[in-house]
This record gives sequence, structure tokens and C-alpha cells, in this order.
Amino acid sequence: MIRLGVVLAVGLLIGACGGPAPEAGGYVAGDGSIVVLDADQRMAAPDVRGETLDGQDFTLSDHLGQIVVLNVWASWCAPCRAEAPELEDAWQLWQDRETQFVGLNTRDSEVAAQSFVDSMGLTFPSVADPDGRLQLLFSDSLPPQAIPSTIVIDRQGRVAARALGRITSSTLTGILEKVDAFE
Repeated sequence: MIRLGVVLAVGLLIGACGGPAPEAGGYVAGDGSIVVLDADQRMAAPDVRGETLDGQDFTLSDHLGQIVVLNVWASWCAPCRAEAPELEDAWQLWQDRETQFVGLNTRDSEVAAQSFVDSMGLTFPSVADPDGRLQLLFSDSLPPQAIPSTIVIDRQGRVAARALGRITSSTLTGILEKVDAFE
């Protein structure tokens, strides 16, 4: 099922993400496909380590025991701008439920990224990934060219679900409820 989900997700990538930024290397947006893996099919997530836009250290393994929502975004990506309020709404619903949201800002300048966070009113942290190196750590789970993408990591630190493209608060809540039910 993992291979089928990855093949399906990669095969369904379409369109440019609002036109790639010059430094983006032609990244594309996903089509909205969602894969939720059964607990026995989940792979360990890489231990993402980086600095957040507000200068704090972030280490994914520090959040074992929590469900982690990692959203890959860029300020120049139109679907990212459209989904930002939805992510914040979901964060407000889930932050008191042993869940951590974190953005992974890729292929962006710090100034543009911080301006995006401020203008969108995002209250969850975002890790800076200006060269896309951290995003590539998920190449087995998340196609590195899909922006925006959201991956959900279960309480054991395994990739449990992924959504390619813009996600809504209600869709993300549905995914989180499924992942939480398997725990």
C-alpha cells in the first residue's frame, strides 16, 4: 500500500504552485490526494532539526508522544496562502490535544517567510528550510516537489498520513481523528 500510495501521489502531481519562485526550481502543487497509512505500514519519520523563524531550535524527536502536523509551504505559493487560515483554525482546535503543528518553510527568504507568518496570523512555529534540504529528508514519504504538502506523524514518530496540495481545516481534522484513533 505504501508504494501504491507514493506512486499514486507522485503520478497525480499537477500544475505550478502559483508559478515557481526563481529559486524554487519548478516546484509543483499536489492535486489534493490524501493517503492515511495503517499503523503497521508506517515508516519512521526523519528527525527533522532546524531553527524556527523566531530563532528557536526545533527537533522533531522532542515531540514523541504527540501527533505532529508538518506543513511544507512557501510565501510565493498561492495555494499555501489559501490554506494558511485553515491550518491555523485546525491548530486552534488541536493544540490542547497532545498535537504539535509546525511549518516547514522551503525555498524562501527569511524576510518573505516571516512576513507571510505575520500577515496570516500563524501562531504555530515554522522551521526555515531555505535550500529544501529538510524537505528532502521526507523523500520516502513526501514527494519533495509538492508544495503545499502536509504530513502527519503519529505519537511513535512514524509518518501516518500525507496530503498533497491545499488542505482544509475539516479535512485535516478528519485525518487527525483517524490517526488518533489508531493510537
